[in-house]
Amino acid sequence: MSLRSPRGDRATGGALRRHRGLALLLVLPALLLLGALVVYPIGYSAGRSLFDASGHRFVGLDNYGAAFTDHATLTAVRNNAIWVAVAPALVTAVGLVFAVLTEKIRWATAFKLLVFMPMAISFLAAGIIFRTVYDADPHRGVLNAAAVAVHDTFTDQPSYPGARPRPGTGLDQADDGDVRVPAATGTVLLPLVGVQPGAVPATARTARPADGDGVRGTVFLDFVPGGGGHPGQLDPGKKGLPGVKVQLRDGARTIATTTTADDGTFRFSAAPSATASVVLPAADFAAPYRGIDWLGPAFVTPAIIGAYTWIWAGFAMVIIAGGLANLPRETIEAARLDGAGEWQILRRITVPQLAPVLGVVFITMVINAMKIFDLVYVIAPGPVQQDADVLALRLYLVSFGGGNDQGLGSALSVLLLLLVVPVMLLNIRRFRGSRS
Repeated sequence: MSLRSPRGDRATGGALRRHRGLALLLVLPALLLLGALVVYPIGYSAGRSLFDASGHRFVGLDNYGAAFTDHATLTAVRNNAIWVAVAPALVTAVGLVFAVLTEKIRWATAFKLLVFMPMAISFLAAGIIFRTVYDADPHRGVLNAAAVAVHDTFTDQPSYPGARPRPGTGLDQADDGDVRVPAATGTVLLPLVGVQPGAVPATARTARPADGDGVRGTVFLDFVPGGGGHPGQLDPGKKGLPGVKVQLRDGARTIATTTTADDGTFRFSAAPSATASVVLPAADFAAPYRGIDWLGPAFVTPAIIGAYTWIWAGFAMVIIAGGLANLPRETIEAARLDGAGEWQILRRITVPQLAPVLGVVFITMVINAMKIFDLVYVIAPGPVQQDADVLALRLYLVSFGGGNDQGLGSALSVLLLLLVVPVMLLNIRRFRGSRS
């Protein structure tokens, strides 16, 4: 038998209604802001996507059909798929490595500060930094400066890049770049032009005919300062080109190899056959190694993902390091006592216990990678921007960057929202599961 009176029930119900009304009043400003900044723009974009570029003619789902048939949009979808497949896993893996390192080194605080510092830089500034880092000019781009330094250490450099035989002197440059002339008794003259002024060494002397017997010749710069002289002849004032590699070949077989002296002369003691020729290899005139075209069509997307990893690795490291600090140390110490190595501990104990934290970081990076915009816009040069295009950048370019088709841009924004929402719901479920 209940002892509660109807008056008490009414009083309790009234109090509950007052509490609910007060709670609604308190959250009302937040609900108004949410509706104005989130719900209304989403609804407006969904409605706008059903109209043409002018916004006056209803076209139904035509904009969505155009999005799936446009080559540039399909390129953006492909690049977004690459981003989602590579960037989150890479950021999570690098963050895990950094987080583990912070427990192994003495200067962990300085290391964390150094790795996390890129998060304090705006994406615009980071994009400008990496635009310079990836510059094709080795004198500006750090990566190409390092690549050229390593390449030049282990590879012989061309003696006179850009040089070529003087036209009309009987010398021909083959398709493979070699300069050939039939071997003959007497001096073989090899006049070259197109030599950069700074490429002629200070030790170069006036060109002269070669002495001695056998196949001999002179490689010289066929140019007289101030003008004058005759093409293909050893006139006064013409410099010999020292250090040029010269080969004596019989067909594809190399009989002998030598280099020119300071006055450009060379001589072979080997007796030539009737089919022998004097060859200046193409390597003497090849363009110097300039590094890798990081921002070309082939590498622009991986290059931007590298910049993205540099920025977000600090965030992943901090989150994962917090998870590492809460791991039970007993299992790790027991594994060490059993003889497990650090790699086995990381792979079989640390990573499984960190799975919830790694999952949060990974899903957060997936959402972030889906809507990547600023780094692509800043780093990718104009000629290859379409090769690096992503959905967020594409919808901006279509709507405001010259396309002026806000119908198609709204359709792209709705598609991007539909791609992001399932991942967001998965992340929310993970948060709720971790609290229960």
